[in-house]
Amino acid sequence: MGSENPVTCKLGGCAGEGGKDPLDDSRPLHHVVVDGFWMDATEVTNAQFAKFVEATNYVTVAERKPQAKDFPGALPEALVAGSIVFTPPDTAVPLDDSLVWWSYVPGANWRHPDGPQSDLKGRENHPVVQVAYEDAASYAKWAGKRLPTEAEWEFAARGGNEQKRFAWGDDFHPEGKWMANTYQGHFPVKDEGQDGFKGTAPAGQFPANGYGLYDVAGNVWEWCADWYRPDTYARDAAQGTVKNPSGPTESLDPQEPGVAKRVQRGGSFLCSEEYCARYLVGSRGKGEPSSASNHIGFRCVQP
Repeated sequence: MGSENPVTCKLGGCAGEGGKDPLDDSRPLHHVVVDGFWMDATEVTNAQFAKFVEATNYVTVAERKPQAKDFPGALPEALVAGSIVFTPPDTAVPLDDSLVWWSYVPGANWRHPDGPQSDLKGRENHPVVQVAYEDAASYAKWAGKRLPTEAEWEFAARGGNEQKRFAWGDDFHPEGKWMANTYQGHFPVKDEGQDGFKGTAPAGQFPANGYGLYDVAGNVWEWCADWYRPDTYARDAAQGTVKNPSGPTESLDPQEPGVAKRVQRGGSFLCSEEYCARYLVGSRGKGEPSSASNHIGFRCVQP
């Protein structure tokens, strides 16, 4: 997707539409001006990321042994390289504690997204996952690009459909057609895969939005350059129309006040109306920059 001229767009929306999560950090609706930029049509794939690693010998955060200074009190034997993997429980569980379905798995990384027993065979065109913010930013720099600001991401994801619930319109399942890779079934126990996929899908399997971008809803979360604060949109709205907003200078998440977080957008294959409806185009996500999981990836932009 490309644009050479500044554009004015409305960002935000979604309050009250996120199932158990009211998505209040997506309000108020407000105007911004964004200079023209080009965005990757798809999320960065395993094959693309492999070329970066081969060219630079880059080692991702999940492949590095955790440092004792970063985890005071941790036993030495617990400081093992790995990452977070979605691990569905056997039976229904309350949806108020996400730790029930996430596990730290030694040996999980971009090469082994679900743990050491998994690999990338047949997933070459799937989005790379298990990438921390640092990993995504390093790839973008190597490629002569950068990570998008949150405003750039939302403008591009809307595809010209201002104030629509989804990147494709207001109907989640238009005429019975699946438009994104999301979660069908009783979360988090069983994904029924009615959209054709359980877990990640190859890039570009669902219809593009109005700007020719694929998977801006579902599939994997995408890192953005901005620090996260729940009041970012309120602050921007108070200034009137803001040009090229780049987010706050520091992060604040009232749910974890001592943990700085970056913005993530778009939702993932784990998003469902029952629990996390963040495939809504105006909704916002967040993540600790050094963390990764098997449903977080990224795409890049350039001027």
